[in-house]
Amino acid sequence: MERKIYCLNKISKVGLAVLPSNYKVVEELEGSDAVLVRSAAMHEMELPESVACVARAGAGVNNIPLDKYAEKGVVVFNTPGANANAVKELTIAMMLLAARDIRGSMEWVKANKEDPEINKTMEKAKSAFAGTEILGKTLGVIGCGAIGALVADAARKLGMKVVGVEPSMGTRERYKELLAGVEFVELDELLKFSDYITVHVPLMDATRGMINKAALAKAKDGVIVINAARDALVNDDDMKEALASGKVRRYVTDFPNAKSANTEGVVAISHLGASTEEAEDNCAMMAANQVVDFVENGNIVNSVNYPNLTLGAKAGPRLVVLSKGDASSEVMEAVKKLGLKAVKMVNGVKGNFGATLVELDKEVKEVKAIESLPNVIKVLVK
Repeated sequence: MERKIYCLNKISKVGLAVLPSNYKVVEELEGSDAVLVRSAAMHEMELPESVACVARAGAGVNNIPLDKYAEKGVVVFNTPGANANAVKELTIAMMLLAARDIRGSMEWVKANKEDPEINKTMEKAKSAFAGTEILGKTLGVIGCGAIGALVADAARKLGMKVVGVEPSMGTRERYKELLAGVEFVELDELLKFSDYITVHVPLMDATRGMINKAALAKAKDGVIVINAARDALVNDDDMKEALASGKVRRYVTDFPNAKSANTEGVVAISHLGASTEEAEDNCAMMAANQVVDFVENGNIVNSVNYPNLTLGAKAGPRLVVLSKGDASSEVMEAVKKLGLKAVKMVNGVKGNFGATLVELDKEVKEVKAIESLPNVIKVLVK
């Protein structure tokens, strides 16, 4: 059966190459089975009924209306970790750009390139750009997931002391080898002792503007703040005030906006974090594989609006039932009444939405009885 994939952004050819031969990249959204997206805004986009899932080739999903799509029974995936190394490398570069005024030094060279004695005059000018070393300094990592853990590991190997904030014990366990030697503390303690602070958390209501006047007041004088996550994690007005007072020595961001790009003391980079060939290929391959696994097998891997469920490779017909809350008991009762036997089943809930994945003993001929159940949003037959 032919499957249609619609790409909202330019997606890596390496990623698209992993799609099976019956998957076709199309120019029209109507009739598509899935959407692949990078940074295109989807909040105003109405999806046709044919679209079963959206896969974001990247980690951040603030460009996608997660609850709106969940209400329609559209599963949204992201690709955590696929671009982590690229962001880690840029974060280390951002720290070094802040530690020593490399940008200012380069601008001085450009401004004085016509000076025939530049090799001599620079010896007098260079002290203005000297800066400090990162060896022995303390780095505070807020969010120690796929990216934060890599940053922490790299910083320790560069001779820094690393403290971290990570409330999820599951995340700490998953990345325990990279996080070996990291001292986990509360946010107030991290702010108090860190020479450098780097933020690696998703943008949500709880994290929006978390680096603000109150937080910065608790930080060391002359602290350096690194933001390779999302611009709205930092309150721009509060940061401007902190830079002017010297509370913050330098703010380096990969997400400049009209305010931060025009603030003295800000080193702004044009959103390069995940923009390496390798990261774009990795994200696209991961997104494509997750789409295929869902469309063919019903497995939900790395979803951000539905629970993650998998029964592995399909050995028989399957049902995917997407619902508000947990509807698994009602679904299983309806399956039984239809004369079907569940060979394997898994279910779960994430936030307000639930999913039930059932492998059956024979083909499904009728699903209206399941679709009509209270709280059921959509039923897919695989």
